[in-house]
Amino acid sequence: MPPRFKPTQSSRRAEKVQNNTPDLTDRFAHYLRSECGMAENSVVAYQSDVQQFHDWLVTSRHPDPRHLDLKTLSKYLQSLHDRKLSATSIARKLVALKTLYRYFVLEGYLTESVAELLNSPKLWQYLPKVLSPEKVDALLSAPTRHDRYYLRDRAILCTMYATGCRASEVASLTCDRIHLEERRCRCVGKGNKERVVTLNPVAVAALEAYLTHERPQFLGNSETPTLFLSRTGRPLTRMTIWRLVKLYAARAGCSTEISPHTLRHSFATHMLAGGAEIRALQEMLGHANIRTTQIYTHVDHSRLKSVHRSCHPRG
Repeated sequence: MPPRFKPTQSSRRAEKVQNNTPDLTDRFAHYLRSECGMAENSVVAYQSDVQQFHDWLVTSRHPDPRHLDLKTLSKYLQSLHDRKLSATSIARKLVALKTLYRYFVLEGYLTESVAELLNSPKLWQYLPKVLSPEKVDALLSAPTRHDRYYLRDRAILCTMYATGCRASEVASLTCDRIHLEERRCRCVGKGNKERVVTLNPVAVAALEAYLTHERPQFLGNSETPTLFLSRTGRPLTRMTIWRLVKLYAARAGCSTEISPHTLRHSFATHMLAGGAEIRALQEMLGHANIRTTQIYTHVDHSRLKSVHRSCHPRG
């Protein structure tokens, strides 16, 4: 039989209190922010994953997540497979689940976390979608004078590809972090970790044009330090940037699956193809673990194999 949790004395006291899920998710979110140092986007994602887990518990008539065995948790993972979720989505939800159970242990609700015994789905088959350099050029050139805010939109696309920054990192950029003369900017990534990223000449020119001609119009009487603004002077959101990338990707003839992260994947893959060292790329992307960066070596190998097949006389 799969091992069951052994409730502690504090866990029994907690059972006397009505199971208030919103209160639990709020306290869990506070733990993610204060103890784990997670960025707000990650906190929201984890809260959503925990809420989905709770909804499944309600449907499956398991009232308390603290008293589940390995078999029940495995059934939850199976339900995610049955929903045809990707391996990466399931892996992220599993990480959120393991973090929740570590929180239960820290709070004294449990003596051990059986969630640690769950295995992550195999991710070796997953390779991020990458644009060719030609497609990237087409995407960066997609905003034209016929677009209302083409200077801003082009600056956003050029900055994302030049730096490999996430959409949330670009949305949170402030003017004091941009140093065009030195061709660099400082961005804040996951866990509020700051890193310096380089701007290429194309991105510098696009940012200079936006800062000179469009941003002052958006700013008006506002004093917001945020770099990329809407026409009303408000900071652009991550979702707005996502929609802009989708819009111009369709115009450039790219796949409908293109997203802001595709530019990040393309940046990393093109850097490796150009001879960048894996450790240097890790720092540029802000990855905490080198294994996260190594996925791009497989992407580049796939590209080289494709070139070999198409060009070699015995390919």
